[in-house]
Formats: sequence, structure tokens, C-alpha cells
Amino acid sequence: MCGIAGYIDFSNSRCGADMHAVVGAMGDSMAHRGPDDRGTWADPDAGIAFGHRRLSIIDLSPAGHQPMLSGSGRFVIVFNGEAYNYLDILQELKQVAGGEIRLRGHSDTEVILMAFDHWGVEETLPRMQGMFAMGIWDRDQRALWLVRDRFGKKPLYYGRFGNTILFASELKAIRVHPAFQAELDPDALTSYLRFNWIPAPQSIYRGVRKLAAGSWLRISPDGAEQGPRSYWSLGDLARTSLASPFQGSAEEATQELDRLLRSAVRSRMLASDVPVGLFLSGGVDSSTVTALAQAQSSVPIHTFSIGMSSSAYDESKFARAVAQHLATDHTELQLTPPEAMGVIPELPSIYDEPFADASAVPTLLVSRLARRHVVVALSGDGGDEMFAGYNRHIMAAILWPKMAKMSRRVRRQLAKVLGWVAPEKWENFVRGAGAVVPRPFQFANLSDKMHKIQRGAAAIDSQDLYLQLLSSWQNPVDVLNFDDMTLSIPAGAKDWLSNQRAAESMMLADACVYMPDDILVKVDRASMAASLEVRNPFLDLGVAEFAWRLPLRFKVRDGAGKWIVRRVMDQYIPRELTVRPKMGFALPLAEWLRGPLRDWAESLIHASPPFEECMLKGQVVQSLWEAFLAGRTELTDRVWCLLILKGWLESQKTLSTSAPGLRLAATAAHRFEYPS
Repeated sequence: MCGIAGYIDFSNSRCGADMHAVVGAMGDSMAHRGPDDRGTWADPDAGIAFGHRRLSIIDLSPAGHQPMLSGSGRFVIVFNGEAYNYLDILQELKQVAGGEIRLRGHSDTEVILMAFDHWGVEETLPRMQGMFAMGIWDRDQRALWLVRDRFGKKPLYYGRFGNTILFASELKAIRVHPAFQAELDPDALTSYLRFNWIPAPQSIYRGVRKLAAGSWLRISPDGAEQGPRSYWSLGDLARTSLASPFQGSAEEATQELDRLLRSAVRSRMLASDVPVGLFLSGGVDSSTVTALAQAQSSVPIHTFSIGMSSSAYDESKFARAVAQHLATDHTELQLTPPEAMGVIPELPSIYDEPFADASAVPTLLVSRLARRHVVVALSGDGGDEMFAGYNRHIMAAILWPKMAKMSRRVRRQLAKVLGWVAPEKWENFVRGAGAVVPRPFQFANLSDKMHKIQRGAAAIDSQDLYLQLLSSWQNPVDVLNFDDMTLSIPAGAKDWLSNQRAAESMMLADACVYMPDDILVKVDRASMAASLEVRNPFLDLGVAEFAWRLPLRFKVRDGAGKWIVRRVMDQYIPRELTVRPKMGFALPLAEWLRGPLRDWAESLIHASPPFEECMLKGQVVQSLWEAFLAGRTELTDRVWCLLILKGWLESQKTLSTSAPGLRLAATAAHRFEYPS
């Protein structure tokens, strides 16, 4: 895994020595992504410069150094990630060449460059399987290519400022370039308040975009942009697969998924010249990946987990039981409020833009824990999106078909009735009712789930249902001093949502938007901050293709999701070790914010510098905080969202001492900015 950066300057003011210095500084800002090596390359005549920071995974020798030139000298690349099937591509190249091929080393990057020499960029991309982002300079055509992997596992930002186009793995590298201008995008801010994260192609900075998953962008010699264009689409895959569903039995489906996941796990363990471990929460996905990894290893594999001080959120005992059964080399860390508080101030610099998924905190800590022992870790991310693992999928499959038959007036009344019960009282109800509670309602942290069911009950259709369930703040305009500009479902999700197949379309929307812009962002930034590479077997192309061919009955059954994954897991782990309510990688935020983290929270809530006053309605923020303290636990997500935003804004004031201040263009007529 690595950090990549680069720029192309179409002006006449470029200087060769300065280009190396500038792009080197861009790369050095991401030294955590690549502590093992540093490289720059520039062509002053073309105005192009590449920077690279390397975390050595495959081919630890200098032969893996980047930026790297192809054998013909035509292509120059900065590559972040792994092409798991690079040996298959190499074999195909050998067949084309009619014999052996001489390589300088044995890195996947060199093989990919060889494929570019033979087939060209566009023809090579569909052959690649893995996780990657890359910048490619075609010296013959004087064109810059930017490419991102199918599922969006590796990040790639790009933007145009004047005569300069910048790109990098992280926003902090783009900020380093002198052409960058820090202007806050009000649309992105609105999206953040709605979802707790910023969906692609937006970034928090106006003028900087995220390249969409499975796409490429080509910059021609005159600066014109061709694209972004898709070379692969998860939506197209889903449509094709749903039209040709799996026809076999449950037993046949179980064995096929076992085979595909085994292969995915094996390829991700073998494609490494450094130690590999696993994140183990004790949940279905991570336990399945761990079981398949241990079954193919002759020695105990390293597993890592995080425990919580609050028993309602603690999964460590489940992870420990699975690790003991599988005989892994297990290490766990108990997360306390002081440890969380030690990490929270780092979040703005790690994520570069407001990002309020609170599970970023334990993800960062488990990454640091794992990095003490291994350089690569496998995770269970992607299982929920592919196999109906979120509660909203269960709701769409079981409850929504019944709700949709009701008139909207009746559903609004149902939502009102549900709202009469304080959310936290649902927890007391479950404790008292015990075994008589139906399986669909046997969730940990039920107060949050019932709050979402209440919101979803009044939904107009399945699109509105998804928006209600995904949103933290239904109406961000309530707290903003300018109009809410992004009230719709994020681009890329709307096309896949329909009332006819509500659960499947909701899963697809999650896979196209929520997964790459929240889940994978969370894991990438947290793990790379610890110089750890994380790989996702559930996001193997073969697994995804099979998952979308499976009828919904193989995923949702008996009021629970991931039915087929559980059947695979049952072959390796006794069911009694894994039967429990779905918890997720969550924190006891409400408890902590009213207790040990209260002083920190109030210092941000009460702080209202002029720049924030231009954006946020201070009285609304204060009222929200007071209601939360009074017991409105369902407001926790909104409170955390605002705290993270305020913390990020504070970090921008610090940055503005050495760069132009952050500006907000709220309307065409008004511009607010930090004083320099």
C-alpha cells in the first residue's frame, strides 16, 4: 500500500528542480501511507510531476521503487494498492509473447506497466482484480490517466486550480501544492450533515472531487478532461446477475460461496512478502474470513480485536471465543474513554474532511494494535452490502412490503405512535420481554433501531425510506445559515432504488455509495495512518458476482440477514459461539459524551468563532446539546456530527497560518473566510 500524488501544470512558469520539491512535499505529507520508500519523477517540458510514498508489500527490493517506468519507456506510473491477479496477467502476457518475459523484479506494478505497453491502459483495466488507485503518464500521447478500482477501496482525489490539475490519495497532499485554494463547498457541507460523511464526487473543498469507483479520467495535452468514464459498474453487474439468478439448492450455494471465499482469502494472504493478520470482531463476516484463513494456514494466524468498557457495545468476548475455537494467535485491546479522547483530536488530520462515523476511533486503534505484529490485515468489510447485513435491509425485506400496502396517512400515524415511546424505553421493553420478542427486533442498542423504524414508517417510497434510514439529519437546513442544497439521495444510489425490489436495491445503493464513501474511507484512512494495509475478501470480484446472483431468500431468512454466509461459517465455528444480536463496530457515545467526554464536547459546542457563525445557527446547536443532555439519546449522531465538524474547522484555522485561509462561498453574493 502506498500514497500517490502528482500534478500537471499547463502554464509556462514551471521549473524542474521546483517540481521535484513540490511533488516530493505532496508525497511526504502522506509518509504514513508509505514509510519504507520515497520517490519523485518529473518532466518539466510536459509540466508533469509524480510523487510516491511506499509501504513495501510485494517485492521489498529496490526493483519495486516508484514512480516506475514501463519497459518501453512509454508509461510512467504511481500505483497505490495491489493487483491480486497480477501473476495471471503475467501468464497471459507470456502466452502472447510466446515464451519467457524478463522482469527487473517481481512486483505487481511492473507487470501492470508491461500490460499497458502491450494492450494500452483502457484494455488492461478490465483484466485487473484488486484494490488500487493510480496515476499514469503516457509519454507518447502526453496524456495523464487517473484510475480507481472497481469497488472504490483505494482513494483518489483530483482538482483543477487555474492552469494546474492536482491529484493524490489524500486531501492533505493536495493542500500542500501552492496552486490549491481552500474554499469550503456548501453542497458538501450539507451532504456531511445529512449523512455524517461526504459522498463522491464531492469533497469538502470546492474544486476537488473524488474519482468514482470503477472509473478512469484522461487529461489530454490541451488540458481537456475525458471522463470520468466507467470501465466496470457494480450496478450493471447486479442487473445482469439478478436477471440470471442462481438455480441451485441451499447446499450447493453454501459450497460455492465457501469455495469462492476460500479462494479470495487465499489470494489475499499469498499476495504479500510481509506478515498477514486479521481483524476479528466475533461477528459473522470477520469470523468467516478468520475461519477460512486459519483453515488454509499451517500456523496460528494473528487476530486482533477491540473491546469496549460498556458491555452493551463490547464484542471482545465473542471475538475471544471464536479465536479460542480456531486456535488463532489473538490480541485484544480494551478501549476506555481516555484512550478514545487521545485519538479524537487526530481525526481531522487523518480524514482531512469532516467524517463522523464514530467507529473510526476503534478502527484506528485496532489498526495500530495490528501494526505492532503485521503489515497486512484482512477484514470482513463488504459482507453486509453483498449479503443483506444491515438492519435497513431486513426492514426493506420484511417490514417495508407490509408498510407499503398501507396508505401514507396510516404510516404517518404509525410513526407518530412509535414516537410517543421514548427511544431508550425500547431497551427496557426487550429486557423485560425476553424470548417473546420476535427475531427481527432482537437487536443490540434497540433504541437507535426503533428511532429509525419510526422515521422510516412515514416514508413516501423505497427511495425516501433509504434516505430516512441513511440520514443523520433529515433537514440540514435546520442548523445551516444557508439553503440546504443537497436534499436528494447521493448520485449513484438513486438509479438502483425501487419499490419492486426494495431490499436488493437498498443493498446496491449501499454498495455503490455508503460502502465506498463511509466504510472503506473509514478503514483506509485509519489503517494507513498506522501504515497498515487492509484487504477485503468479500469484495473479491468472483464473490460479488455470485452474491448478486443469489435470490434474496438465500440472504434474508428467519428475520436475519447473511443467511448463506452463516451457513458457510457454521462449517467451521459452532453456532452457539456466534448467535447474538448484530452490534456493529460502535462506541457508547451517548454515555461518554454525557460523562468523561463532556468537557471536551462542551468546549466545542460553546465555541462560536465568526466563521462558524456564518454557517451554523448557534441557538439550534445549543438547543440540540441541551436536549441531548436531558436524555434525548436519539440525538447522539447529530451531536457527534456537529462536534466532528467543529473540530475539523478548528484544524483548518491552524492550517491557515501557513496557507491561504479557508473560505466559504455560501452564495454567489456572500463570501466568508478565516482571517489569514
